[in-house]
Amino acid sequence: MALSTRPRPGAGQRTTPTVPHVKSASHPLVLVTVVAATGGFLFGYDTAVVNGAIQYLRAHFALGPAEEGLAGASAILGCIPGAMGAGFLSDRFGRRRVLFLCAVLYALSGLLSAVPRTFGEFLAARFLSGLAIGASSMICPIYIAELAPAEQRGRLGTLFQLGIVTGIFLTLFVNAGIQSLGDEAWNTARGWRWMLAAEVAPAALLLALLFFVPESPRWLLQAGREPEARRILENLAGVARAETEIAAVRAVLGREEGRFSELFHARFRRPLILAVGLMAFSQFCGINAIMYYSTKIFLTAGVGVRNAFMASVVIGLVNVLFTLVATAWVDRAGRRPLLLLGLGVQTLALGAVAAMFHRGAGGVPLLFAVLGFIGAFAMSVGPLGWVVCSEIFPTRLRGRAMAVATFTIWTSCYLVAQTFPMLNDHPAIGPAKTFGVYALFSLAGFLFVGALLPETKGRTLEEIEMGWRAGASIRS
Repeated sequence: MALSTRPRPGAGQRTTPTVPHVKSASHPLVLVTVVAATGGFLFGYDTAVVNGAIQYLRAHFALGPAEEGLAGASAILGCIPGAMGAGFLSDRFGRRRVLFLCAVLYALSGLLSAVPRTFGEFLAARFLSGLAIGASSMICPIYIAELAPAEQRGRLGTLFQLGIVTGIFLTLFVNAGIQSLGDEAWNTARGWRWMLAAEVAPAALLLALLFFVPESPRWLLQAGREPEARRILENLAGVARAETEIAAVRAVLGREEGRFSELFHARFRRPLILAVGLMAFSQFCGINAIMYYSTKIFLTAGVGVRNAFMASVVIGLVNVLFTLVATAWVDRAGRRPLLLLGLGVQTLALGAVAAMFHRGAGGVPLLFAVLGFIGAFAMSVGPLGWVVCSEIFPTRLRGRAMAVATFTIWTSCYLVAQTFPMLNDHPAIGPAKTFGVYALFSLAGFLFVGALLPETKGRTLEEIEMGWRAGASIRS
């Protein structure tokens, strides 16, 4: 919820006077933005680090396909309770304190997952990282949104997503660099440990930064700590604007009460189906099968281990570049056209990957097909699923709705990460049919968006809400 949200005139609400722009003290806001981006970076690093380590973990612990899937998905098991519990904890103890907890959990996981004596100890350490990922995926966007000025909130908010994909990219690069330091025996004994332990450095950076950033003023106002909130807002935006912001938050707080059961009211049925569907399709297309197991995929296609690592690095770079494409075009082209374009290209690219595995082809053509899928995902359903879900619910229900969306995405992510090794290695299924299934899910997502998703570009949140209240679709 933005601090400077103003009620729309003519809807039975008083307007908030506009205050001329006051140059803010940029130093605290820069630090807040760096904190959110670092939280996203840790999210991305932890999500992708197992990609480079998995083949050596398999050899070190003598894992079968099911155990390998559990190694890849173990962090996700922590993401679900981490995300679901983060809202309560942040409302009770504050956004900043929960971010402190996330930083500590990231650091502990990096240390403990690098020194396990048994596979069970490794799974426990990865579960800790999952708690941190789940919580930070909820808290970082809220934290930056509640502190950023309205005119900068969208641009600054995208830095969290950019942090995620940058973390994924640099993790793959770090994995490739560590892997090149030794032979197969060294990597099986020690290399994978250094890959996981490297997470401690950005976790320590996040922990240090948190000592210098403020608590969310909106949370402080909810907690009845107005003098502290006032000081922070005056430091960020000046005295006059701080008064306007506080008045706006007071008015919003009085209108934000809502019940979880309201999500299932008839008028919110369509947005709820949209939120759950978009989050599910964003995972069942197989994106994290590639992010977690791209090295394994290229090795299956007959690519050498060093080339497989470098192919994974290229995948990460494409992910970053096409996320920037989404940032540049989402408010120009609109959500619906970008989603339809991305899902259409995903379907074709995944179909090509399935066909190449069926024919036994590999090398550069396979890499280009995978890159086509990654680019299409990064410019569409990857970032825009979160954007759409944050737009289509009323303010008083948005937090509860995002909890449902987050539960859906992490549950779906776990199912994909857990099942991919078993499907890929199954003699009756194999990679060709596995990627064929992912292509069918992308096609289903394309049809789902085409049939149900309205265009929300250029419409205020109040206009979108009134569209649902009237029981009408929001037309382009």
